[in-house]
Amino acid sequence: YLPSMRTPAAMIVGMVLCPCGLLLTFTGTVAPSWRQVSHMSDHPIDFVLEQGVWDICTERQSTHDRLCGQADELAYFEQVPVRVAQGMMPTSLALTLLGLVVAALGVRCWQKEPRHLLAGVAGLMLLLSGLLSLVPASWYTHELWTLPAPAGGTLVAGYALVLSYLGSCLEILGGLALALSFHHCCKE
Repeated sequence: YLPSMRTPAAMIVGMVLCPCGLLLTFTGTVAPSWRQVSHMSDHPIDFVLEQGVWDICTERQSTHDRLCGQADELAYFEQVPVRVAQGMMPTSLALTLLGLVVAALGVRCWQKEPRHLLAGVAGLMLLLSGLLSLVPASWYTHELWTLPAPAGGTLVAGYALVLSYLGSCLEILGGLALALSFHHCCKE
């Protein structure tokens, strides 16, 4: 005799993907490498400048000497895509945390039946939080080569930008999975 599975698979998928998305988005938000600038004139060949949402760091790759909190001489932090990311990324993180609390109350694995309406609302919140972090990551990527950088440098997307993208996508997919709970409400 096998007991029936009380928690629908879509809810489990949502409850796995969204915390993973939160972790990636958080790392992407606080890490100082949305963009890397290398091969700048007047600097050694192994010198790399990393620009993030909150910080600017420099690193000598041969010695791994890293200095953060560099002066913003090019008004990088005044650029609209950076300012938008400074507002939307923390908002996304807060909404994700709130959505996960609501989702935990809706999924309620310790009860006989999950609360489908609550899980569906949490899914919409998590979907929105994913979109809130996807917008600044996408806009920043679109403007990557127009944001101010030292002369003659080679520009590439940094790991933090990639993590922000991945986290956003996981939150969107997890939110959609949880939003499928509305299907049960319609049947009732």
